Amino acid sequence: MTGPDWRAALEASGVLTRLARFDPHVAGTFPLGLDVPGSDIDVLCHAPDAEAFAAALWEAFGHFAHFAMWQWQKADRPVIAAFSVAGVPFEVFGQALPVERQHGWRHFAVEARLLRLGGAGLREAVMAARRAGAKTEPAFAEVLGLEGDAYQAMLDLGEKNDTGLVEVLKRRGSPGG
Repeated sequence: MTGPDWRAALEASGVLTRLARFDPHVAGTFPLGLDVPGSDIDVLCHAPDAEAFAAALWEAFGHFAHFAMWQWQKADRPVIAAFSVAGVPFEVFGQALPVERQHGWRHFAVEARLLRLGGAGLREAVMAARRAGAKTEPAFAEVLGLEGDAYQAMLDLGEKNDTGLVEVLKRRGSPGG
């Protein structure tokens, strides 16, 4: 579904304008071109006031199909909302951290860099893992031969410069490396 469908749904949702005061950033599989059936549009927000963010979500999206909202009980208690627009699922995540410091954004940034450096071969291998049922970070970890927790391993990779990422691609014998 990569292409205009998700972009049209994003536009129709109004999420970027309705949540502008929370610095929304689109992340995840759609902009990376790694979506599979059931993928959602991920929107990450800076929400230092969880109650104000939850109220904004209710007001803006409470009437959308499949709307649900919840709050994590750990750390800074991020608020998450899910809903659908034009048949495309959305997940909006609001955390007290600025978006650039959130794990979801850091995963997205290193995945984009890896795809740029690893080329079509890496993209095809990650997509094969995704089609087989893997979530995005575990798919990258599988293809790159990363050990341990896939989410932490991707955060660790994000600390490397592009030369370091190329070395990981080569060392692991990854497609595109």
